[in-house]
Amino acid sequence: MEYQFFIAPALGIFIGLLMGLTGAGGGILSVPLLVFAFHLPISEAGPIALTAITLSAGVGALIGLRVRVLRYKAAVLMATFGLMLSPIGLWVAQRTPNTPMLLLFSAILIYVSGRMFIHTSQTLAGTAPPPFKAPPCQLDMSIGKLIWTIPCARSLMLAGACAGFLSGLLGVGGGFIIVPSLKKFTDLPMKSIVATSLGVLTIVSAGGATISLVTGILNTSIAAPFAIGSLAGLLIGKALERKISGPRVLQIFSIFTFLVSLSLIYRCFA
Repeated sequence: MEYQFFIAPALGIFIGLLMGLTGAGGGILSVPLLVFAFHLPISEAGPIALTAITLSAGVGALIGLRVRVLRYKAAVLMATFGLMLSPIGLWVAQRTPNTPMLLLFSAILIYVSGRMFIHTSQTLAGTAPPPFKAPPCQLDMSIGKLIWTIPCARSLMLAGACAGFLSGLLGVGGGFIIVPSLKKFTDLPMKSIVATSLGVLTIVSAGGATISLVTGILNTSIAAPFAIGSLAGLLIGKALERKISGPRVLQIFSIFTFLVSLSLIYRCFA
């Protein structure tokens, strides 16, 4: 398929752009796009998506680390529990009917994206209600780092575990869980949330991509141009990120999350 050398990098650029702007959504969007564009089974599309996420998210995480906005301790903690739960998600996926699982997941995404869109719209309009209580993970402004407490660690471990479980269950990176969780459980600025999410995605996705490469199930003819395109898109997204407000970024993410949910429903009945 010669056209894959044109479509694969174009799709990669789109996914990377989304990752650069939001720190999430790349994995969950790339799988259905690869399935639709190349008629691949999920077993082949997943490793390609994870390879692109590993490359583009890794570069984005390094950029965040260089400018000191990536909270690496939080990223490592979340990724560790993500890696622990990912095999369990894979085990469940192999024993669960595909259509009911995707329909349930689509319903969850519609709910989450709807709540996020309403909240960000209220924030942009200046009508967002104040939070009822402080998040468990708070930033020490004097040193620019999170104040570690048991509730903070517990919240981040739970978020990482959920992201890892869904990564194994659906073959996605899990950023659509990580970003809202960091938004809820921490008072980090959006740029730090994006960078930390990319750090988690790098570690979790690298595990699956490495296994796929070693076992020979990775389609490198599609994975290579797709991954390179995603890297280019991420760099573009990071440049645009400076010109877009945090709430606007989350609003964009909520729209794409909703579109993903529709694509998953379409897959169930196509």
